[in-house]
Amino acid sequence: MRRAADRGRGTLAAMTKDPPRGNRPSTPGPSSSPRSGANPFARLEALRSSLPPGPSPTAAPRADARPAGPARAVVRIERKGRGGKEVTIVDKLGLGAAELETWCRDLKHALGCGGSVDGETIVLQGDLRSRIPAVLGARGVAKVTVG
Repeated sequence: MRRAADRGRGTLAAMTKDPPRGNRPSTPGPSSSPRSGANPFARLEALRSSLPPGPSPTAAPRADARPAGPARAVVRIERKGRGGKEVTIVDKLGLGAAELETWCRDLKHALGCGGSVDGETIVLQGDLRSRIPAVLGARGVAKVTVG
């Protein structure tokens, strides 16, 4: 008598898609087998001379080049009017409303925090004074003042 758990199920061999190992077809020959020592790309190397030339390499950007960003930023912490919660204020960026939204989103992703744009400032949740200068510097801010 079959158990209830085995009803409607075949054996493991019947459920696999591969044929049994003993009945596998043999490989065509030693010259096409990569294990025999022959280079499988030898014929492709012979075709290299018939290929058209590729695009010319472009000049690589300088490693010390920084992305263009605001000249300065002032970073401070506030608690007043927020129920005792700390927020980090990024001020004096001199960016437009659309750019501030983009910068706020990127800072939130980089720092792993919440935040919003309030007027001409970016408000980030938590005390991020120690972490934010490096992120702003990577985004091209020339001078970051932490107060």
